[in-house]
Amino acid sequence: MNKVLLVGRLTKDVELKRSTAGTAYVNFNVAINRRVAAGQQPQTDFINCVAWSKTAELMAQFLHKGSQVGIEGRIQTRNYDKDGVRVYITEVVADRVEFLSPKSSSSSSSEYVVPEYQGDNDFDGGSNFDEAFSMDAFDASDEDLPF
Repeated sequence: MNKVLLVGRLTKDVELKRSTAGTAYVNFNVAINRRVAAGQQPQTDFINCVAWSKTAELMAQFLHKGSQVGIEGRIQTRNYDKDGVRVYITEVVADRVEFLSPKSSSSSSSEYVVPEYQGDNDFDGGSNFDEAFSMDAFDASDEDLPF
């Protein structure tokens, strides 16, 4: 089984690109805080991700640096030659992205933009994304909650 669930924040603005075949895609990094013992310095992991088609278009339209996202996808490795050296890349291919940040900093906390698109990739759908992320997984104050 190859399934990944992530919740984190974008490290930079999302830039929409097109493949040679004209398919929309975005490459992006998600910063995820790693839990550490009390008194230790927090650590952050930076995960390389890619999204395709309508998911990529929606991300480019609605997200920016610092936006919080929930990602469901799979790990994929690919490689290419650069100046005669084989380069390997491991990334998460996002099959589903949920936008978890408020619409804008000036809007009330109850207004959320959550456009959702399940990518063109087939996956078993056996786990429920909403159940996988309980409110305990989010670092939010009561003011950030929509209810």
